[in-house]
Amino acid sequence: MAALAATPVTVVPESTQQAVGYPSLFLLVLIGALVPVVPTGALVSSAAVVAVHRAAPFSLALVFVTASLAAFLGDLALYWLGRRGMKSKNGSRWLEAIRARAPEDRLEQARTKLADHGVAVLVLSRLMPAGRLPVMLACLIAQWPVRRFVRGNLPACLAWAATYQLIGILGGSLFREPWEGVVAAITLTVLISAVPGVWRRLRGAAR
Repeated sequence: MAALAATPVTVVPESTQQAVGYPSLFLLVLIGALVPVVPTGALVSSAAVVAVHRAAPFSLALVFVTASLAAFLGDLALYWLGRRGMKSKNGSRWLEAIRARAPEDRLEQARTKLADHGVAVLVLSRLMPAGRLPVMLACLIAQWPVRRFVRGNLPACLAWAATYQLIGILGGSLFREPWEGVVAAITLTVLISAVPGVWRRLRGAAR
């Protein structure tokens, strides 16, 4: 026990944590945009909680820039791959992945709203749980060029990153320990993402 007590505790420098943390956040959000199984909103909120408890300046700004840039590039890559699938006779696995996560009723709603309101629907799609892929597929079906998609998707990613970062800031401010804020932020983001599915099941049962 005395030997253990005498052993110095190695503390990872904050600069090293940041050098690992921001690239990891970027990579995970990018993968989550391409393969929509990673809870990217929870990742951004958790990173914001940690940033709140850091003394380093610009931590929150770096979280925002990293998350929004990764989301934007991931969406752009997925849309480009989807366009290639639409032009191919055999489609593509990326296009099939988008279609698999865009139920017919949600797709029809997205197509109607997109026809009526245009780019504004794309901007709001990332703020709506499970709204991103149906609207993206509607844009693909409507044959939107990449430039038009970018015009709506850039503010959508900025608004998305800001929203989930605010959830993290709230969690980090309410709790003294960072892990408590992370748990609270993850719980809230999971509940938000689960609401549409529960609502659809309830409506289906009522019918």
